[in-house]
Amino acid sequence: MSECTAVLMDNSESTRSGDYVPTRFSAQTDAVNLLAGAKTQAHPENTVGVLTMAGKTPQVLVTPTQDLGRVLNCMTEIDVEGSSNFSAAVQIAQLALKHRQNKNQRQRVVIFVASPIKEDRETLVKIAKKLKKNSVAVDVVSFGCEADNDEKLAAFHEAVNSNNNSHLVTVPPGPVLSDVLIGSPIFQGEGGDFGGAGGAEGGAPYEFGVDPNMDPELALALRVSLEEERARQNVVEGTAGGAGPSG
Repeated sequence: MSECTAVLMDNSESTRSGDYVPTRFSAQTDAVNLLAGAKTQAHPENTVGVLTMAGKTPQVLVTPTQDLGRVLNCMTEIDVEGSSNFSAAVQIAQLALKHRQNKNQRQRVVIFVASPIKEDRETLVKIAKKLKKNSVAVDVVSFGCEADNDEKLAAFHEAVNSNNNSHLVTVPPGPVLSDVLIGSPIFQGEGGDFGGAGGAEGGAPYEFGVDPNMDPELALALRVSLEEERARQNVVEGTAGGAGPSG
């Protein structure tokens, strides 16, 4: 079945931090680009929208669309500012999903959390129960402030999860964010069938969920993006390692 996905990006001041290479925000952007590519490739009717969570108010940058180019282009328009408003962003995402053109699509929200969540545990559980009631699956990527948000997000995930349709992935500093997510249920989809109907031989999903025979340009672009991210991390690690004690 096709799916309509709203991706919530954390563009708060916290995402300027360089504890994820090159910054939390850039690592997040690469991951969202790969996720959007995988989602739109997995089913011909899948749609992906993008929202920001910080600034004066959470904003819808792209309403759910099958056009991957629109999603990729909107990344250059995001300003890093203010603090994240988790509850307001989720409510706006739910409205965007509610007004999707194809009402037969399943609904999913993917939330990237890279800053402290202001809402208390009870508020998050209340939001989660409403999402579950409206048949909205939720994937959460927690990075950068894992310790601060761990308890709250665990409670949120437990309340929203229905038949294992939602996932919580925590990524500590060190590995490339995209690398970790590609191997996670968020990319692989429910039942690990994110390779689409065909999949690779033996039933394994294609790399990034993209069939290189069907869309070689997209497959190449996603691979190049990931390799550039790895190269950036290697350069930074090399610089840090060669800096010495006086660094």
